[in-house]
Amino acid sequence: MESSFTLFLRLGIEHISDLKGYDHMLFITALCAVYQFNQWKHLLWLVTAFTLGHSVTLALATLDLITINGELVEFLIPITIVVTSLVNIVLELRGQHGRLAERRSEYAKYGLALGFGLIHGMGFSNFLRAMLGGEESIVGPLFAFNLGLELGQILILAVVLLISTAMVRWVGLAQRDWSLLLSGGTAGAALLMIVDAIGGV
Repeated sequence: MESSFTLFLRLGIEHISDLKGYDHMLFITALCAVYQFNQWKHLLWLVTAFTLGHSVTLALATLDLITINGELVEFLIPITIVVTSLVNIVLELRGQHGRLAERRSEYAKYGLALGFGLIHGMGFSNFLRAMLGGEESIVGPLFAFNLGLELGQILILAVVLLISTAMVRWVGLAQRDWSLLLSGGTAGAALLMIVDAIGGV
């Protein structure tokens, strides 16, 4: 019989990788868009910052310490994708301006990932709260679910990096062109989500 920890670990992985809820996939893709495979350490830090952010609001919402307007969250999540994509596009078009400027932009990205993680955590919370109905303690399941989300995000990160490597090395696209194409694609998809969210209000 599956243990509670294993169950929520699996649920976390499945939830982040569910094609029906592709908004979180789009966000991870937007984070990855300007990186190459040999920069995986930077991306791992970015994804971890995102995880820290959504872990906070996920815990607070699951414990009923904060109240969430579901429609507002569904509207804000695609906005985080658009902003992340636009930051990518601006940085790519601007080019590199020395190590200091590059380092500052990296720190800014960590801050964005952390802050946007807070918003995405609210999106995860309704699902987790429904699953926790019969649990006596939520600490273990909450940790397992967050760990599952992190593992799922790393899997998505790896897939996007592999696709990016294939497009640059084997198809022959310039890294800059591919980054702009991928960022533009995620921004476009997120804009459609925003239109749907507005139409559903």
